[in-house]
Amino acid sequence: MKLIKILAICFLILGCSTTELVENWKNPDIDQYYPNKVLLVGMTSNLKARQQFERQLQKEFNTRGIEAVMSSAYFEPSFASEKKTEEELKALEGNLIMDGFDTILFTKVIGVEDKIVYKTNYDGYDRTHRKFREDYLMYQDAFYNPDYYEEYTVYHTETAMYCICPTKDRELIWKGYIDVMDPESIRETVNDYVRLVIVVLDEQQLINPVLFEEQLNEEAIK
Repeated sequence: MKLIKILAICFLILGCSTTELVENWKNPDIDQYYPNKVLLVGMTSNLKARQQFERQLQKEFNTRGIEAVMSSAYFEPSFASEKKTEEELKALEGNLIMDGFDTILFTKVIGVEDKIVYKTNYDGYDRTHRKFREDYLMYQDAFYNPDYYEEYTVYHTETAMYCICPTKDRELIWKGYIDVMDPESIRETVNDYVRLVIVVLDEQQLINPVLFEEQLNEEAIK
């Protein structure tokens, strides 16, 4: 089972995915953490993307026996229209605890970066001692070749899991930094992102793997 998880992470990182796990951190004081009821929060003004993202995560959590609620369904439509104070957010945490929540999974974009990739197939040129004509020949594609360089956008995102258990301090359980490369399709990007988050949380023993393993065992028996 451990090997399957590792292979899945490698596939997501090296495969044709729009997302890449840059770094992730797990609270060293926690070996395992299996939430019972999770609030899924995708912070974006794009309501369609937010709903697709939270709905996809909800399905993944539910298949693992974890109750998950979309913030777009839990909050009033006017919730995100005004800034919240610390006291208001503290009161919100109290309401969540009263409603049986013990965990929040919070995702947001923390930066956007435009990138340019230039052609690099210039092997054989002496970069230290070259004449003008060699230098010109090396870079003349900048005038004539539309594929001389490629422009794309990288969205730097962060997903964090917080415990809001009433019996312990509210604390950060896990945080992952994920880059989304030049997204063209909301559906594909959401699928790639959610799969990556779920695989990493599973590997870190932060979501319930029991149902997932049972399904594999049942299929193996068949």
